[in-house]
Amino acid sequence: MVTHMKGKLQKYYPWLVVAMLWVVALLNYMDRQMLSTMQGAMAQDIKELELAQNFGRLMAIFLWIYAIVSPFAGTVADRVSRKWLIVGSLAVWSTVTLLMGHCTTFNQLYWLRALMGVSEALYIPSSLSLIADYHTGKARSLAVGIHMTGLYLGQAIGGFGASFAQNLSWQETFHWFGLVGVLYAVVLMVCLRDKRSEPQPLAESNLAKPAKESVFKSFALIFTNIAFWAILFFFASSSLPGWATKNWLPTLFSDSLGIDMTKAGPMATIVIAAASFVGVFIGGILSDKWVKKNLKGRVYTSAIGLSMMVPALVLIGLGKGSVAAISAGVLFGIGYGMFDTNNMPILCQFVPARQRATAYGFMNTIGVAMGAVCTMVLGSMKDSGHLGLAFALLGLVTALALIVQLTVLRPTTDDKQ
Repeated sequence: MVTHMKGKLQKYYPWLVVAMLWVVALLNYMDRQMLSTMQGAMAQDIKELELAQNFGRLMAIFLWIYAIVSPFAGTVADRVSRKWLIVGSLAVWSTVTLLMGHCTTFNQLYWLRALMGVSEALYIPSSLSLIADYHTGKARSLAVGIHMTGLYLGQAIGGFGASFAQNLSWQETFHWFGLVGVLYAVVLMVCLRDKRSEPQPLAESNLAKPAKESVFKSFALIFTNIAFWAILFFFASSSLPGWATKNWLPTLFSDSLGIDMTKAGPMATIVIAAASFVGVFIGGILSDKWVKKNLKGRVYTSAIGLSMMVPALVLIGLGKGSVAAISAGVLFGIGYGMFDTNNMPILCQFVPARQRATAYGFMNTIGVAMGAVCTMVLGSMKDSGHLGLAFALLGLVTALALIVQLTVLRPTTDDKQ
């Protein structure tokens, strides 16, 4: 009986890993996102936040630090226990969230936000490479996609930050959400297990364990891969509208629709998050089926998502009224979900397992750095009254990313070794 139960657990444990990391992903985006809707509440106590440019700086410091740390976080994840990286990063960023509830000055918020960037950078490369190792080929896009829905739901809940702040206080909101994350880190310490892809059989003449690649050799192998440069480009380009919607869409909806942030925040985040849920399942299932018939199936699925984002961004920026805003949000969310769920599976077609966390770390670096620039530029454009135009222009950038993706990427395997 005990053996049977262990066998069952072993069979379903890869999906249990996805479930456990789904909660971490939710906390990851919830803790970072709720700040974007709480400017008004926090500005009552911290006067520097009355200026949108300062608020943009507060959002951007997280992105800059996250970008700088990401490639090193990926390199570490390829070499040490991803379980403890995940547990440690969750514990640190949750503690930071808790401490933000005790801040009384802009500088305190600024440096805590920077520390959050360090801790959260450790999570995504570790978690996605762990999921990719647990889920090979037949369900990889779906498994990654389900994990990504945790990010989307966290983003949606974060959109209620202004509502939580109104009913509790912004200090209490940070305190309680941080405490939840600290407690969940203890759960992961007990339940989460690491896994590495099975090593290739050693030749009979060489039974010694192969030496680990040096960090610089690993970097060199990644950056001499032309396909990786293409992946890096379209990932970074598509990160611009991704971060723009996370950090500034609630503000755009509030201004363009003339509604309070307590309504604009949930509208912006829930519409895109719910649509992204749908996009993830469409993109995950379609990609896993299409790749069996055509190795470029994952690329084509991702490209369909990008092609939906282009008109959506133009409509978000230049459309008028709540119907246009919601319709554009739905179209963008479905497209982004289809794109997002296939990034790691496409990377697996061109980068071997031993280098995937490092490669994804570099992708995060460039994507988040672009997001940091975008966040600050959009803050300035908001102050000058051109935030809608900025969103429309991001549609052109996404179109360029789509062209690069379709013309350069030609996979020869679905799981490069």
